[in-house]
Amino acid sequence: MKRVALITNYNIPEKLAAAMKVVERIAERVEQILIPVSYKERILRSKNHRSEFRYCAQEEIDREAELMIVLGGDGFMLDAARRGALSEIPILGINMGRVGYMTELEIDELDLIERVFDGAYRIDERTMLQAEVQSRSGQNKFSSYALNEAAITNGSAARIVDLELSDGDELVYTYRADGLLVATPTGSTAYSLSAGGPIVDPKLSCFCVTPICPHSLLARPLVFPDTAELRIKNICTREKVLHLTLDGRATFDLYFGDTVVVTKSSKTVKLIRLKEESFYAKIRMKKFV
Repeated sequence: MKRVALITNYNIPEKLAAAMKVVERIAERVEQILIPVSYKERILRSKNHRSEFRYCAQEEIDREAELMIVLGGDGFMLDAARRGALSEIPILGINMGRVGYMTELEIDELDLIERVFDGAYRIDERTMLQAEVQSRSGQNKFSSYALNEAAITNGSAARIVDLELSDGDELVYTYRADGLLVATPTGSTAYSLSAGGPIVDPKLSCFCVTPICPHSLLARPLVFPDTAELRIKNICTREKVLHLTLDGRATFDLYFGDTVVVTKSSKTVKLIRLKEESFYAKIRMKKFV
């Protein structure tokens, strides 16, 4: 691997120091270390600049990197995953957050990075979902993708909304709830878990639909095959607009009659695995159960 992107928040001293430790490990194995240009001044001021560093716009990094090393928590990993999926860039996560479920290494395991350059790793390929918004007339208004989940909610106001869930043309259920989540197996340990959804092994090919605080004893999480075409229609007449949020980042307004169509994306996220740690060992270690 000639060009490796090193992604973190260099404005935080602990993460800057950790990034420089990674640099010491990989500098002799790569030609260029790609760093977002927005952090150039910070690195120069800290006197940590090296000849291997190349400061680039984020779009250039996403286009040219052969590997992304991400130091941070699951939020940073989600951002990197959404970008890396476009160019199928493998991602190695180093945990510097609170949970770090998606990351592979802890900060005291940096010696294992050598395995990447020796080819002693495997790729854990994760499914993403595609979310499209259609108007009442069937016009496509918005399209994007997510690794964790698509959330349809009322936004910051905690008021009950009405949503209609269908699988293709078949009505599944009409919800009165604070919102509705469609999560991938990867996202089953994120927002969906907090809302009472199941933990799903990422090897399974499915989507989890989890209502958020449903106003019904019968509304329970549902699991669908990822071949399903899930359609969530805004049938709420009390609110002017609802919101579709993908991975807690991208947001789009939903008006009455708009439908969110969720399907399996053709894009996948490639996570580098260096340890023989099972999914269940990780959830025990991260104290999900």
